[in-house]
Amino acid sequence: MIRDPRDDAELLVLVRRYVTPERRYLKLGGSLLRMQSPECDRFMRDLREDAGLITADEIAKLLEGGWRERRTAAWLVAVSRRTEFRERLGELLLASEVCCAGLAYSVALASFGMARDADLLAAYLDRYLRRPDLAYDQTVVMGALQFIDLNLGGGQADRFREPGGLWQQWLQDAPHMQDDSDPTPSFLSLIRRLCAFVEECAEAL
Repeated sequence: MIRDPRDDAELLVLVRRYVTPERRYLKLGGSLLRMQSPECDRFMRDLREDAGLITADEIAKLLEGGWRERRTAAWLVAVSRRTEFRERLGELLLASEVCCAGLAYSVALASFGMARDADLLAAYLDRYLRRPDLAYDQTVVMGALQFIDLNLGGGQADRFREPGGLWQQWLQDAPHMQDDSDPTPSFLSLIRRLCAFVEECAEAL
């Protein structure tokens, strides 16, 4: 069940503390990369401080909320390197109950960068590349999986990307993918840059 902050006083307190100040939830994504100093420095400092302050129970509570709460929680997990939430993020990614959070889950898993994270991303692709009717997070998840592969040398993405494989079939059949070119390089670049942001925050934590 997805909890609504308007019906949950405890969740509402956390939303006001971690999610909505300066509309943080909207900035956690590609828009981060367009920030300039001093705004970017201030945003990074505040995110880093909150990642160090928030408790595991508070993160778990935020992950029961809607997309704003889940997106913010996933970023706080990534910056604080709380790998104990790896399986939970994988479950939420696979369930895809809400929109606008898949990139955050993918960035967190990619920033952890271990074989288990690759497994969780691959499980998502195994399910959703078979659904060209769903314009979910297939592209960002592929970018995240390739990012881990490049660092670990695991090659998990290769089985999806082989000629005639699930990736090629999805690109061909998904009605929202109008361009004939493979979007993977651009999403790999996005994941790489967002993970660099996470790393910079985490190193100073």
